[in-house]
Amino acid sequence: MATLQTTIERARRALREAEALLITAGAGMGVDSGLPDFRGNSGFWRAYPAIARMGQSFSQMANPVWFDRDPTLAWAFYGHRLNLYRQTRPHDGFSRLLDKAHRLPGGCFVLTSNVDGQFQKAGFDADRVEECHGSIHHLQCSRPCSDEIENADGTEVRVDLGRFRALPPLPECRRCGAVARPNILMFGDDRWLPERTQSQTEALGEWLRGVILGKQRLVVVEIGAGLAIPTIRLRSENHARRAGGQLIRINPRDEAVTSPEDMALPLGGAEGTAAILP
Repeated sequence: MATLQTTIERARRALREAEALLITAGAGMGVDSGLPDFRGNSGFWRAYPAIARMGQSFSQMANPVWFDRDPTLAWAFYGHRLNLYRQTRPHDGFSRLLDKAHRLPGGCFVLTSNVDGQFQKAGFDADRVEECHGSIHHLQCSRPCSDEIENADGTEVRVDLGRFRALPPLPECRRCGAVARPNILMFGDDRWLPERTQSQTEALGEWLRGVILGKQRLVVVEIGAGLAIPTIRLRSENHARRAGGQLIRINPRDEAVTSPEDMALPLGGAEGTAAILP
């Protein structure tokens, strides 16, 4: 069985030989930046004691129904997260990956289930990021009355954390005046407008086709993508196999890989990226 140091050396060698880089990331990527870990209800409730007192799980809270039933509660949850993500500084792992990407002939693309916008904040090209669950930095109508998706820059949400209620005025749809909501794919969500994410998915597909046609050596670095919702893990594996590339999976708990070509590092995001990109 390979030791951790042996696997780190393999990962470093793969990155030295890489010509293109696909970075895939789940919620664990943001933990080292100080963002809450919503893993299980215990992690979620530690971050939001007021919701724990209500007995609501993450999947129950992250549901579009609240924008109809109790929009001040819905915007307390999403408004607090919007403010938190705006204030958060991406950890050094982001800059290590970005520096590596700048030195590759094929550059890089980012695929993330995170809605926090941390990759763009760290300097990654927004045109080379796919946010498969949407973005909290973009808004849509909660009804929705149209297919319009707008940037949330300039939208301010004040939250009374004691009562855990957003204070008026709440964000509104500029077309119909209904309550606006983040353009995020929520649980049980039949109102999400997917057009922005679909265009990002198409851009990733086009980039990957170029990597394959150019016969560039691809390395996929996956960070903090868990098993609860395995979308990122499955797509990481599929893209690596399709391009004949290698996968480096960085995860402190769920690091197991399915191919001997791949590398498993049981480390956190910042520690793992520092190990493979010293």
